[in-house]
Amino acid sequence: MKSFYIFFTLLFSSFVFADQPVDLEINMKNTGLAYKQAVQATELAEFNIAIDKFIKLVKVSKTAKFYKEPEQSLQGLDKVIAQAERAKKAANENGLDSAKAPLKNIDNLRKKYHELHEPPGFFELLFGK
Repeated sequence: MKSFYIFFTLLFSSFVFADQPVDLEINMKNTGLAYKQAVQATELAEFNIAIDKFIKLVKVSKTAKFYKEPEQSLQGLDKVIAQAERAKKAANENGLDSAKAPLKNIDNLRKKYHELHEPPGFFELLFGK
């Protein structure tokens, strides 16, 4: 009977936590850290741990609510995941140096898609786009 209560407690607590929104800012900071660890990795095992964590965090980011350009944001995250998976495959097949190009592409995508969510500048507010 005791295990029955524990089972239902765990079952329903997972439903409660599943509906909580993603704190995108914190998640993106953790994603950036995982990316940095992947870029700085000197061993394949270290790289694989970091890139797997990075991919997982980006997938979590896809569950966040995007208010500005949601379709483009999700498209960008899909591209980032594809590049990360490409980097992982290249590193595992040809060594860490071969992962540099896909990792650089991730950084370029980050710059491109962050522009969608930057607050408008002073002149943009004053004069419009």
